[in-house]
Amino acid sequence: MAATALEGRSPAFIYRHTVLVRITHWINVVCITFLLMSGLQIFNAHPALYVGQKSDFDHPVLAMTARNTPDGPVGETTILGHSFDTSGILGMSYYDGVPRARGFPSWITVPSYQDLATGRRWHFFFAWLFFINGAVYLAASLATRHIWRDLVPSWSQIRAIGPTIWHHLKLKFPHEREYNVLQKLTYLTMVAGVLPLVVLTGLTMSPGVNAIVPWLVEVFGG
Repeated sequence: MAATALEGRSPAFIYRHTVLVRITHWINVVCITFLLMSGLQIFNAHPALYVGQKSDFDHPVLAMTARNTPDGPVGETTILGHSFDTSGILGMSYYDGVPRARGFPSWITVPSYQDLATGRRWHFFFAWLFFINGAVYLAASLATRHIWRDLVPSWSQIRAIGPTIWHHLKLKFPHEREYNVLQKLTYLTMVAGVLPLVVLTGLTMSPGVNAIVPWLVEVFGG
């Protein structure tokens, strides 16, 4: 529910989201939070990124490492060959008061201690919950015509996209009973583009899924 108010008038409340939409959106918030934190736990198993068909361990695009110095352990983050001291956060952080060599600190990973196997379990549990929740949302949205009724922009809105962009650039945001064309296009891009891509790229990293649909690996570059 959104509130709008005109000068000198009391706010008007507009009912925009059904109970199902609200529930599925909040489940997504929980899923994405745990997917991020467990994903960082998985990344900590080898905190480095590479570009190309194979990993060049001597030239990572991004790497988080720890090294010993006369003053104690130091955490370093290397980006495109340039190193930065990130002690206490990236490369080296403290767990139970003890300095540990790890990419991301314990307060942002699930579990907090270093455990790849448990991190994978958390990650896959919330990945499947995210997928099932999305399937429920999509099925309900198609059945109730929520997507066509509320998210697909009309031709009149598409023709007015220029003025709408200009209003937003001027930080003028009109309050209407329905989404404007930019909001609808953004919503559709997330629902029909970004979120399916997140699911598919995640499935591509699963050996079990690779065995069933090996072409996914080729689609996303190995």
